Amino acid sequence: MTRFASFAALAAIVFLATPAAAGSTLVAVAANFTDPAREIAAAFADKTGDIAELSFGSTGSLYAQIGQGAPYEVLLAADDERPARAIEEGIAVEGSQFTYAIGTLVLYSADAGRATGPETLRDPEIGRIAIANPKTAPYGAAAVETMRKLGVYDALKGKIVEGSSIAQAFQFVSTGNAELGFVALSQITGNESGSRWVVPAEDHIPIRQDAVLLEAGSDNETAKAFLDFLKSPEAAAIIERYGYASQG
Repeated sequence: MTRFASFAALAAIVFLATPAAAGSTLVAVAANFTDPAREIAAAFADKTGDIAELSFGSTGSLYAQIGQGAPYEVLLAADDERPARAIEEGIAVEGSQFTYAIGTLVLYSADAGRATGPETLRDPEIGRIAIANPKTAPYGAAAVETMRKLGVYDALKGKIVEGSSIAQAFQFVSTGNAELGFVALSQITGNESGSRWVVPAEDHIPIRQDAVLLEAGSDNETAKAFLDFLKSPEAAAIIERYGYASQG
Protein backbone atom coordinates (compact mmCIF):
# COMPACT_ATOMS: atom_id res chain seq x y z
CA MET A 1 0.00 0.00 0.00
CA THR A 2 1.38 3.44 -0.97
CA ARG A 3 1.92 6.14 1.61
CA PHE A 4 -1.02 8.11 0.09
CA ALA A 5 -3.31 5.07 0.20
CA SER A 6 -2.36 4.43 3.82
CA PHE A 7 -3.09 8.06 4.72
CA ALA A 8 -6.46 7.91 2.91
CA ALA A 9 -7.42 4.72 4.71
CA LEU A 10 -6.46 6.23 8.06
CA ALA A 11 -8.44 9.40 7.30
CA ALA A 12 -11.48 7.31 6.43
CA ILE A 13 -11.23 5.42 9.74
CA VAL A 14 -10.92 8.69 11.69
CA PHE A 15 -13.87 10.17 9.82
CA LEU A 16 -16.05 7.14 10.50
CA ALA A 17 -15.09 7.10 14.16
CA THR A 18 -15.95 10.79 14.66
CA PRO A 19 -19.60 11.32 15.65
CA ALA A 20 -21.62 13.65 13.47
CA ALA A 21 -21.99 17.15 14.86
CA ALA A 22 -25.21 17.59 16.81
CA GLY A 23 -27.92 19.55 15.12
CA SER A 24 -29.64 22.40 16.89
CA THR A 25 -32.75 24.54 16.63
CA LEU A 26 -33.85 27.74 18.34
CA VAL A 27 -37.31 27.40 19.89
CA ALA A 28 -39.51 30.22 21.22
CA VAL A 29 -41.65 28.86 24.06
CA ALA A 30 -44.64 30.36 25.86
CA ALA A 31 -43.71 31.03 29.50
CA ASN A 32 -46.41 28.76 30.92
CA PHE A 33 -44.79 25.78 29.17
CA THR A 34 -41.32 26.36 30.66
CA ASP A 35 -40.93 23.22 32.78
CA PRO A 36 -42.41 20.67 30.36
CA ALA A 37 -40.48 22.24 27.46
CA ARG A 38 -37.21 21.80 29.32
CA GLU A 39 -38.02 18.15 30.05
CA ILE A 40 -39.10 17.53 26.45
CA ALA A 41 -35.93 19.16 25.12
CA ALA A 42 -33.84 16.92 27.41
CA ALA A 43 -35.69 13.81 26.21
CA PHE A 44 -35.25 14.95 22.60
CA ALA A 45 -31.51 15.37 23.16
CA ASP A 46 -31.25 11.93 24.79
CA LYS A 47 -33.04 10.30 21.88
CA THR A 48 -31.49 12.15 18.93
CA GLY A 49 -28.32 13.79 20.16
CA ASP A 50 -29.65 17.08 18.82
CA ILE A 51 -30.27 20.23 20.82
CA ALA A 52 -33.37 22.39 21.15
CA GLU A 53 -32.28 25.78 22.49
CA LEU A 54 -35.24 27.26 24.36
CA SER A 55 -36.17 30.90 24.86
CA PHE A 56 -39.16 31.79 27.06
CA GLY A 57 -41.60 34.68 27.19
CA SER A 58 -45.20 35.68 26.72
CA THR A 59 -46.62 34.57 23.39
CA GLY A 60 -47.29 38.16 22.36
CA SER A 61 -43.75 39.27 23.17
CA LEU A 62 -42.20 36.30 21.38
CA TYR A 63 -44.37 36.93 18.34
CA ALA A 64 -43.31 40.57 18.27
CA GLN A 65 -39.67 39.48 18.38
CA ILE A 66 -40.24 37.07 15.49
CA GLY A 67 -41.84 39.87 13.48
CA GLN A 68 -38.76 41.99 14.15
CA GLY A 69 -36.45 39.33 12.77
CA ALA A 70 -35.52 37.24 15.82
CA PRO A 71 -33.99 34.00 14.47
CA TYR A 72 -36.41 31.56 16.12
CA GLU A 73 -37.10 28.46 14.05
CA VAL A 74 -39.99 26.96 16.02
CA LEU A 75 -42.77 28.65 17.99
CA LEU A 76 -44.58 26.90 20.84
CA ALA A 77 -47.34 29.41 21.52
CA ALA A 78 -49.87 29.60 24.34
CA ASP A 79 -52.66 30.10 21.82
CA ASP A 80 -53.66 28.97 18.34
CA GLU A 81 -54.22 32.46 16.94
CA ARG A 82 -50.63 33.62 16.58
CA PRO A 83 -49.31 30.48 14.85
CA ALA A 84 -52.18 30.84 12.37
CA ARG A 85 -51.34 34.52 11.91
CA ALA A 86 -47.68 33.63 11.37
CA ILE A 87 -48.70 31.41 8.45
CA GLU A 88 -50.97 34.12 7.04
CA GLU A 89 -48.15 36.66 7.27
CA GLY A 90 -45.69 34.33 5.56
CA ILE A 91 -43.33 33.92 8.50
CA ALA A 92 -44.30 30.30 9.22
CA VAL A 93 -44.61 27.21 7.06
CA GLU A 94 -48.09 26.41 5.82
CA GLY A 95 -49.38 23.03 7.03
CA SER A 96 -47.00 22.86 10.01
CA GLN A 97 -49.38 24.15 12.71
CA PHE A 98 -50.77 21.71 15.27
CA THR A 99 -52.09 21.72 18.85
CA TYR A 100 -49.52 20.28 21.22
CA ALA A 101 -51.34 21.00 24.51
CA ILE A 102 -54.53 22.41 25.96
CA GLY A 103 -53.91 24.54 29.03
CA THR A 104 -55.85 24.70 32.29
CA LEU A 105 -56.42 27.98 34.14
CA VAL A 106 -56.25 28.00 37.95
CA LEU A 107 -57.00 30.58 40.63
CA TYR A 108 -54.12 30.13 43.08
CA SER A 109 -53.10 31.50 46.46
CA ALA A 110 -49.99 30.79 48.49
CA ASP A 111 -52.28 30.76 51.55
CA ALA A 112 -53.96 27.48 52.42
CA GLY A 113 -57.75 27.65 52.22
CA ARG A 114 -57.84 31.04 50.46
CA ALA A 115 -58.65 30.04 46.87
CA THR A 116 -61.68 27.76 47.17
CA GLY A 117 -63.90 28.54 44.20
CA PRO A 118 -65.70 31.35 42.38
CA GLU A 119 -66.95 32.67 45.72
CA THR A 120 -63.37 33.66 46.52
CA LEU A 121 -63.57 36.32 43.81
CA ARG A 122 -66.71 37.79 45.39
CA ASP A 123 -65.04 38.44 48.74
CA PRO A 124 -65.04 42.24 49.29
CA GLU A 125 -61.87 41.88 51.39
CA ILE A 126 -59.87 40.43 48.52
CA GLY A 127 -56.41 41.93 48.08
CA ARG A 128 -54.39 42.21 44.90
CA ILE A 129 -54.99 39.62 42.20
CA ALA A 130 -52.32 38.81 39.63
CA ILE A 131 -52.90 37.94 35.99
CA ALA A 132 -50.71 37.83 32.91
CA ASN A 133 -51.06 40.74 30.51
CA PRO A 134 -54.28 39.89 28.66
CA LYS A 135 -53.09 41.72 25.54
CA THR A 136 -50.08 39.46 25.07
CA ALA A 137 -50.71 36.33 27.15
CA PRO A 138 -53.62 33.96 26.42
CA TYR A 139 -53.83 32.92 30.07
CA GLY A 140 -54.34 36.56 30.98
CA ALA A 141 -57.10 36.90 28.40
CA ALA A 142 -58.73 33.73 29.79
CA ALA A 143 -58.55 35.17 33.31
CA VAL A 144 -60.34 38.36 32.24
CA GLU A 145 -62.94 36.32 30.37
CA THR A 146 -63.54 34.18 33.47
CA MET A 147 -63.98 37.20 35.73
CA ARG A 148 -66.39 38.79 33.27
CA LYS A 149 -68.44 35.60 33.04
CA LEU A 150 -68.64 35.43 36.83
CA GLY A 151 -69.72 39.08 36.94
CA VAL A 152 -66.82 40.18 39.16
CA TYR A 153 -64.47 41.91 36.73
CA ASP A 154 -65.70 45.46 37.34
CA ALA A 155 -65.36 45.03 41.10
CA LEU A 156 -61.86 43.54 40.81
CA LYS A 157 -60.23 45.51 37.99
CA GLY A 158 -58.81 48.08 40.41
CA LYS A 159 -57.07 45.27 42.33
CA ILE A 160 -55.54 43.55 39.32
CA VAL A 161 -51.76 43.55 38.89
CA GLU A 162 -50.48 42.42 35.51
CA GLY A 163 -47.36 40.39 34.91
CA SER A 164 -45.62 40.54 31.57
CA SER A 165 -46.15 36.78 31.31
CA ILE A 166 -47.84 33.97 33.19
CA ALA A 167 -44.47 33.26 34.81
CA GLN A 168 -44.37 36.74 36.34
CA ALA A 169 -48.02 36.50 37.42
CA PHE A 170 -47.15 33.30 39.29
CA GLN A 171 -44.12 35.01 40.84
CA PHE A 172 -46.36 37.77 42.21
CA VAL A 173 -48.51 35.18 43.98
CA SER A 174 -45.77 32.85 45.15
CA THR A 175 -43.84 35.74 46.76
CA GLY A 176 -46.91 37.18 48.45
CA ASN A 177 -46.99 40.35 46.37
CA ALA A 178 -50.50 39.35 45.31
CA GLU A 179 -53.01 37.50 47.46
CA LEU A 180 -54.45 35.58 44.53
CA GLY A 181 -53.54 34.97 40.93
CA PHE A 182 -54.75 33.28 37.79
CA VAL A 183 -51.95 30.93 36.76
CA ALA A 184 -51.45 27.81 34.67
CA LEU A 185 -52.09 24.44 36.32
CA SER A 186 -48.70 23.34 35.00
CA GLN A 187 -47.00 25.88 37.28
CA ILE A 188 -48.34 24.28 40.46
CA THR A 189 -48.51 20.63 39.43
CA GLY A 190 -46.71 18.63 42.11
CA ASN A 191 -46.87 21.54 44.55
CA GLU A 192 -49.34 20.79 47.35
CA SER A 193 -48.83 24.04 49.23
CA GLY A 194 -51.29 26.93 49.12
CA SER A 195 -54.77 26.57 47.71
CA ARG A 196 -56.31 26.50 44.26
CA TRP A 197 -59.51 26.45 42.26
CA VAL A 198 -59.34 24.86 38.84
CA VAL A 199 -61.42 27.10 36.58
CA PRO A 200 -64.02 25.10 34.60
CA ALA A 201 -63.11 24.93 30.93
CA GLU A 202 -66.51 26.34 29.95
CA ASP A 203 -65.75 29.63 31.73
CA HIS A 204 -63.36 30.71 28.97
CA ILE A 205 -62.35 29.93 25.42
CA PRO A 206 -60.16 26.78 25.35
CA ILE A 207 -56.48 27.59 25.75
CA ARG A 208 -55.27 25.67 22.72
CA GLN A 209 -51.50 25.86 22.57
CA ASP A 210 -50.25 25.45 19.03
CA ALA A 211 -46.81 24.88 17.58
CA VAL A 212 -45.62 25.96 14.17
CA LEU A 213 -42.46 25.71 12.08
CA LEU A 214 -41.19 29.20 11.30
CA GLU A 215 -39.73 30.07 7.92
CA ALA A 216 -36.31 30.52 9.52
CA GLY A 217 -36.37 26.80 10.32
CA SER A 218 -37.92 25.57 7.08
CA ASP A 219 -34.62 24.01 5.95
CA ASN A 220 -33.48 22.86 9.39
CA GLU A 221 -34.03 19.13 9.84
CA THR A 222 -33.50 19.44 13.59
CA ALA A 223 -36.36 21.94 13.85
CA LYS A 224 -38.62 19.54 11.97
CA ALA A 225 -37.46 16.60 14.09
CA PHE A 226 -38.20 18.51 17.29
CA LEU A 227 -41.77 19.21 16.15
CA ASP A 228 -42.18 15.53 15.25
CA PHE A 229 -40.91 14.57 18.71
CA LEU A 230 -43.43 16.98 20.26
CA LYS A 231 -46.17 14.79 18.71
CA SER A 232 -44.71 11.57 20.11
CA PRO A 233 -46.18 9.46 22.94
CA GLU A 234 -43.04 10.22 24.98
CA ALA A 235 -43.66 13.97 24.76
CA ALA A 236 -47.40 13.50 25.35
CA ALA A 237 -46.69 11.71 28.63
CA ILE A 238 -44.58 14.65 29.80
CA ILE A 239 -47.19 17.17 28.72
CA GLU A 240 -50.00 15.38 30.56
CA ARG A 241 -47.91 15.01 33.69
CA TYR A 242 -47.71 18.78 33.89
CA GLY A 243 -51.48 19.22 33.91
CA TYR A 244 -52.22 19.75 30.24
CA ALA A 245 -54.46 17.81 27.93
CA SER A 246 -52.27 16.45 25.16
CA GLN A 247 -53.06 16.09 21.48
CA GLY A 248 -50.21 13.63 21.03
